[in-house]
Amino acid sequence: MRIGVPKEIKNHEYRVGLTPESVAELTHLGHQVLIETQAGAGIGDSDEDYRAAGAEIAPDAQAVFESAEMIVKVKEPQAIERAMLQRGQLLFTYLHLAPDPDQTRELVSSGATAIAYETVTDSSGALPLLKPMSQVAGRMSIQAGATALEKAHGGRGVLLGGVPGVQPAKVVILGGGVVGFHAAENAVGLQADVTIFDKSPMALERLSSHFGARARVLYSNKAAIAEQIANADLVIGAVLIPGASAPKLVTREMLSTMKTGAVLVDVAIDQGGCFETSHPTTHAEPTFVIDGIVHYCVANMPGGVARTSTYALNNATLPHVTRLASKGWKEALKADPHLRAGLNVWDGKVTCEPVAKVQGYDYVAPELALAS
Repeated sequence: MRIGVPKEIKNHEYRVGLTPESVAELTHLGHQVLIETQAGAGIGDSDEDYRAAGAEIAPDAQAVFESAEMIVKVKEPQAIERAMLQRGQLLFTYLHLAPDPDQTRELVSSGATAIAYETVTDSSGALPLLKPMSQVAGRMSIQAGATALEKAHGGRGVLLGGVPGVQPAKVVILGGGVVGFHAAENAVGLQADVTIFDKSPMALERLSSHFGARARVLYSNKAAIAEQIANADLVIGAVLIPGASAPKLVTREMLSTMKTGAVLVDVAIDQGGCFETSHPTTHAEPTFVIDGIVHYCVANMPGGVARTSTYALNNATLPHVTRLASKGWKEALKADPHLRAGLNVWDGKVTCEPVAKVQGYDYVAPELALAS
């Protein structure tokens, strides 16, 4: 198969769909790989590194989209990229369609087949292609929150771990999944006062067993959340409903109960955000202030540590890329129900039920696509 990798064009997005090492694996299996020039510059890999791995170098994105059978990316295709997609072309990347009706509409119109990293599952029901970036984002959320809490960045001027004789910052984490767990690990490591919310009895038990007395683990409900965020210095939004928009757990009304200069970090912003007052920001302008509360809502947080993120992501995605290229997408999806769960759009139809429901499309089961 001819696989194309364009350079990412989202604001301050430095990751790349395939590393030179991944390219070498694919070319060894007989596949052709076309990389847009300078696509790997953000992770320190040159065109020559890719040539040495067996790739061809394309002069621009248009050349990649025109000749590739499968496009491998990191972030959702931007409007200019969606316009270059061809009917029947395979797109494999993060999509996060639920809060992005424009993207859904244009993918449907393109006739392309789109498989989303974030809805591919595994045998335990987890999301293995989302997990590495959730790990990165969870850890980064504490770094970003700590910086935003500094007075020069608009925050309260509070050090997360305090110092002897001075109380540490109060950190509230909404969601105890992969993002929340890794956020808590970093916050606890910095000796902050940490509270984690979740609804799942299994998650509550797992978190309580792991953190013990180092963090409070509470059942998530409106009253308990409202009580805790009123005293919080930093709140991390880490909730996820696979394929669907994130629930709004913190309302604008709740902001009035918070301390001026407190910080909200919305890691769920890719799925619409879990704070009512959130809207996407960029690494160039990561924060904004509403009612005295600092909001950090960067939609591609892991792009800030592009090399770590790219290699972590490729560790998870390469086996799927290999199967899609070697078997073709239909045979690969027939053989693997977990990869099949990643099919979001096919032949002008929406094949992800939560997206179809929230945006008013008729839902078409992936199995119907495979039977055609």
